[in-house]
Amino acid sequence: MLSISILSADFGRLNEEIEMVNNSVADWLHLDIMDGNFVPNISYGFPVVEVIAAKAKKPLDAHLMIEKPEKYIEAFHAAGVHYLSVHYEACTHLHRTLQHIRATGMKAGVALNPHTPAFLLREIIHETDFVLIMSVNPGFGGQAFIAHSLQKIKELKEIIQCEKAAALIEVDGGVNLQNAAQLYAAGADILVAGNAVFSAANPQETIKKLKTPGV
Repeated sequence: MLSISILSADFGRLNEEIEMVNNSVADWLHLDIMDGNFVPNISYGFPVVEVIAAKAKKPLDAHLMIEKPEKYIEAFHAAGVHYLSVHYEACTHLHRTLQHIRATGMKAGVALNPHTPAFLLREIIHETDFVLIMSVNPGFGGQAFIAHSLQKIKELKEIIQCEKAAALIEVDGGVNLQNAAQLYAAGADILVAGNAVFSAANPQETIKKLKTPGV
């Protein structure tokens, strides 16, 4: 599966960029929500999310890189989000937060920073619909892929299988045509791609290749 990060789009042509994704074989539209505190960058808030939701024909996959994400769960649901991930590092009461997300009808995800080991999710994996492994330091698009992330994906896949859980593995950061096949082979179920798509000469063809590398 493939989720397209709108952060790398040309916001001056947002309608056209969303329509391109709508007409592609991508599965989700990825929203990077940053508050300038949890990460050293600010992206966009609810007015923009609502505009994107009104135009998008793909499910919205929102990644909250913010402090106290539990305060905004209902608002993201109301804005039209389908998949909501919160950071392990930002949630004091992670179990409660995941239950709250699921209670709204959204799918609940846990995001892990590059330095956070996968084994910390063993006790919570059954409450998690998907895990978002950050393969760059969160906050900015266009960064280089952190190679150790491949091993982390494998470790997380082992935990999911050992615990007989159903969580999917999503990978975000430095995803491109050169490493997509490796990521799927390591155990990733969903790749997030932004810069690799929107900087391409043919974004829709690049989306197709990222979703099914080698085909």
